Amino acid sequence: MSLDSKLNRILIIDFGSQFTQLIARRIRELGVFSEIVSHKKVKNKNIGNSTKGIILSGGPLNVYEIKKYSFDKKIVEKGIPVLGICFGHQILSKLKGGTVKQSKNREFGLANIIKKKDSLLIKNFFNNKKKMKVWMSHADQVSKLPKNFDVIASSQNSKFAIVENKSKKLYGVQFHPEVTHTENGKKLISNFIFFICRIKKNWSSNDQKIKLIKDIRNQVGNCKVICALSGGVDSSVVAQLLNQAIGKKLYCIFVNTGLLRKNEEKQVVTTFKKKLKMNLIYVNAEKEFLKKLKNVSDPEKKRKIIGNLFIKIFENYAKKIKGVKFLAQGTLYPDLIESKSVTGSKTSKIKSHHNVGGLPKKMKLRLVEPLKSLFKDEVRKLGLELNLSKEIISRHPFPGPGLAIRMPGKITKEKINILKEADNYFIQALKEHGLYHKIWQAYAALLPVKTVGVMGDNRTYEYLCLLRAITSEDGMTADFFEFKKSFFQMISNKIVNSIRGINRVVYDITSKPPSTIELE
Repeated sequence: MSLDSKLNRILIIDFGSQFTQLIARRIRELGVFSEIVSHKKVKNKNIGNSTKGIILSGGPLNVYEIKKYSFDKKIVEKGIPVLGICFGHQILSKLKGGTVKQSKNREFGLANIIKKKDSLLIKNFFNNKKKMKVWMSHADQVSKLPKNFDVIASSQNSKFAIVENKSKKLYGVQFHPEVTHTENGKKLISNFIFFICRIKKNWSSNDQKIKLIKDIRNQVGNCKVICALSGGVDSSVVAQLLNQAIGKKLYCIFVNTGLLRKNEEKQVVTTFKKKLKMNLIYVNAEKEFLKKLKNVSDPEKKRKIIGNLFIKIFENYAKKIKGVKFLAQGTLYPDLIESKSVTGSKTSKIKSHHNVGGLPKKMKLRLVEPLKSLFKDEVRKLGLELNLSKEIISRHPFPGPGLAIRMPGKITKEKINILKEADNYFIQALKEHGLYHKIWQAYAALLPVKTVGVMGDNRTYEYLCLLRAITSEDGMTADFFEFKKSFFQMISNKIVNSIRGINRVVYDITSKPPSTIELE
């Protein structure tokens, strides 16, 4: 929605934090509409009466650089309640006459804050505790408060961890209440929205569906759209969303890259062509992909090759469909934040994503990415609103480049077949033991290492299979799932005894961070 929307909302002014969409997500979870706008673009004159509260996000900037960036100072003087988070807290203090300096002791990670004074912002936040654990991420801090500001809470290294100017309804927190690491952080955001901004609930999954459909119609008009359909949760939800938005003007293209899960191509055709009656074009490009990937080991090159070939195929088929101007993709917010900033900030790139980093600079089709501000679990809820089956929306995430990034090193047909079988055994075992829905994502990977084994009287020299199963809320952070020893013994024996080519099974017990969920 635009800044002049009549729907009451919380306006989030983004200074480039990788957590900005998490703030919006928490507000959506609380049943309130929010909108994100870059600090470079928002102007005081554009903020209408529908804005009931303003949140200033964190970011990689520091106040010494603020003159390089455009930010309308009058925004914090409108009389609208303001909550500054991390850098937002620092810039708010600076604009109101305080001082911000480099911290003597940086704070990154968990810290304890101690309550100093009551405030509407922290009502029921401390839950009768003296200390609360919060997530800090800063090297600068407010060293002198502006006039008429009070200290509400402090940490060992941040005297002004929570501050307020009650009469002006201006609030600042040095930590990140939006991340799950901050204890009871959602309550603090709730207090700001409902007690201070006094906004009423006005947002739901159904409202989100209606808005997204409207946005798609406004973006594509009467043009036709081709959708990159993989059969995974993200692309399935995008396809159904577009199907409800533009109907037969949607053409789904399903490309069999040869890097899919076992029997996936049959399941996709059955679901979308036969059951959902969509325009589905099936392309068997297995030989083409494997030829391009021959002898390629570098993971970034793999992603770019796959991404470029995807687009080439879509463009070729687009030429055969008169009126196609757009390509729809199931890009999610974690994909964007790990590839590039959605607002042009200086956040660090973690990896290339096939929907993001691998796109050619001169792509002939314009992108439709309706899910790019959502997290995986929000996409699942949206899928339910769109009447997709639970079987589709409960599937574990599967990367666009497919098995290519679960097979470090060179890719061969033999290794693909081995990996398909191992992954299938693992996933089926999870379902049979009632574990599949307790795990956010699980998969088997084939490492480019052969090890010695003994089977009967024979010596074997075969591949090492790695199993990965993680728990997560949104994919931004993750931890490994703890299986019972009996399950490990069962699945290890099943894979080794059933699949020629694997003689050893290991389990990945690293969290994200420091690792990523996928291997490459």
